Amino acid sequence: MTQPSQSNNNRMVIKLVAIVIGMFGFGFALVPLYDVFCDITGINGKTNPYAATYDVNTDVDTSREITVEFITRNQSGMVWDFEARTKRITVHPGELNTVEFYVKNPTAKDIVGQAIPSVSPGTAALYLNKTECFCFEQQPLQAGEEALMPMQFYVDPQLPEDIKVFTLSYTLYDVTGTSSVAMNRG
Repeated sequence: MTQPSQSNNNRMVIKLVAIVIGMFGFGFALVPLYDVFCDITGINGKTNPYAATYDVNTDVDTSREITVEFITRNQSGMVWDFEARTKRITVHPGELNTVEFYVKNPTAKDIVGQAIPSVSPGTAALYLNKTECFCFEQQPLQAGEEALMPMQFYVDPQLPEDIKVFTLSYTLYDVTGTSSVAMNRG
C-alpha cells in the first residue's frame, strides 16, 4: 500500500469512530431531551409523581362534566390480580373524587409492586391532580395478601373545553429485586 493511501485510510477510520461515538452520545442524550420536550409540550401523558394539595375553597365547575376512565394492566411477568373497582366516573372540574383499585398477590412468595400511571390524551395529564395515590410508593404484598388501594384526585377547572373524556392507565411492575421497601408490615 502506498503512503497516501494508508494516510487516507487512517483518516477515514478516525472519522468513522468519531461518528460512532457521536451517535452513541446522541442516543444517551435523547432520553433527557425527550423528557424535557414532553414536559414542555405536555404530550407524554406522565402525571405528577407527587401528591397535589386540594383547597376546599376550590370552585367546582358544575356546568361541565368530565368522564375519567381507568384501565389497569400488568407488565409481563407481574402475576398480581390488578383491577380498577371503578372503570369510569363522571366528575366536575374542581371536585375531589376517590376511586379504589384492587390488588391480590396470588403467589406463595412476597412481591413488591410499583404502578406507573399514564394519561391519554397526554395534555389532560397537566390537569389531573392526585392528592393520594398508591402509585406514589411501592406496594409490598405478602404471599396470598390482597388490598384495596385508594386514589384521590381532582381535575383542574382549567382543563381545556375540548377534553371531555380522558383515560388514566396504570401499569403494574414487579420491583421486588430492586425495592427498598421492607416486606414485614406487622
